Amino acid sequence: MPVDQDLAIIAVQEQKLRFEHFIEEDAWKIGVLLREICVSRQFPVVIDIRRPGHPLFYSALAGSAPDNAEWARRKGNVVARFHRSSYGMGLELQQKNATLEARYGLMLVDFAAHGGSFPLTVSGVGVIGSVTVSGLPQREDHELVVEALCTCLGQDYAALRLPL
Repeated sequence: MPVDQDLAIIAVQEQKLRFEHFIEEDAWKIGVLLREICVSRQFPVVIDIRRPGHPLFYSALAGSAPDNAEWARRKGNVVARFHRSSYGMGLELQQKNATLEARYGLMLVDFAAHGGSFPLTVSGVGVIGSVTVSGLPQREDHELVVEALCTCLGQDYAALRLPL
């Protein structure tokens, strides 16, 4: 899949998947929905929804590993730092033949520009946190979060999904 095409779609996802308001109950609803999807599909993932420094929802499903929690933390740090999806950042860096470490001086022990973390954006406010999934290939992690956000926000996932 061409990186340019994915980046253009991700930009639309980031623009359209915004909340009018967001409270802790919203994090719970997204987390429960993600968990139900993952259990039904037998995905061995970790789900982490947070505001910076404030965990709102966490679930580690059967087959996930402690390393998935670390990946989730690192991907969420990318969203907190750049206010963009971790997959979008990773693709942009790939396109520029750069790394977080070389381009921004960020330690890879704390940041991962791999798919799976998506900004929680409130219209008129900005990015207030992230929804992160870790345990599948990075593109699938990203798409799982987008699918859940589309459901919660009443958006058409078929119109926003990345091509297969």
